[in-house]
Amino acid sequence: MSADNGEPAGFEAVWERAGAVEGWLTPEQGRKLFEAARTLDPGSTVVEIGSFRGRSTIVLASSAPAGTEVVAIDPHGGGDRGPQEIAPDAARGDADHAAFTGNLAAAGVSHRVRHVRKLSSGAFGDVVGDVDLLFVDGAHRLGPARDDIVRWGDRVGDTGTMLVHDAFSSVGVTLALLSTTALSRGWKYVGRVGSLAEYRRSELSFRDRLVDGARQASQLPWFARNLAIKCLIVARLGRLTRLLGHPGGWPY
Repeated sequence: MSADNGEPAGFEAVWERAGAVEGWLTPEQGRKLFEAARTLDPGSTVVEIGSFRGRSTIVLASSAPAGTEVVAIDPHGGGDRGPQEIAPDAARGDADHAAFTGNLAAAGVSHRVRHVRKLSSGAFGDVVGDVDLLFVDGAHRLGPARDDIVRWGDRVGDTGTMLVHDAFSSVGVTLALLSTTALSRGWKYVGRVGSLAEYRRSELSFRDRLVDGARQASQLPWFARNLAIKCLIVARLGRLTRLLGHPGGWPY
């Protein structure tokens, strides 16, 4: 999707298409992806781990400059779709894949996306060279999440960016981040938009690592609040989440 002058369309126009697609990315988080992709240099490489039905893929492909390779990695196996849908389901996965390809076509970005229908752990050879922007929204269990952050994160080049969804919200993703980035000398925590955390490639001194770790640790009260909200929702006591200042729905 481009404006009449050939440049990427503005966020509102992009979100009008992307927001209609089933998914969990909020408009504010969509804007963060939009801004991160828009500022890349032509010829950059964007890797998305976990595409589901294409909401985030459409944002990335619509906002990245011409010549950027957008690689969407998702096995569409019907599993890891949420707390109650972890096990693979071929029929469910094929339905997601059909919706994904249809949504990208409807948004006019199919030609800008290369889909790798594999688990992220088996797709390293499908991407050549450094990654400039990495968006991680794959399996949220500790093992796979940590694997994505470590192994794919290692592919991010100097000054590159890693965005991680469900940070300080999902238990597995949060533990994966705290065990890999909290005192890392190579990742600087920039901040978060809801549960979308941003990290930038940077060489940190020991002091800077301590400060950065403390900034991430300061997100733990928000993490505990999200866990409490989820427990109340699962227990069918969602109305009580208003006592925690939550407007409703699953916290993202």
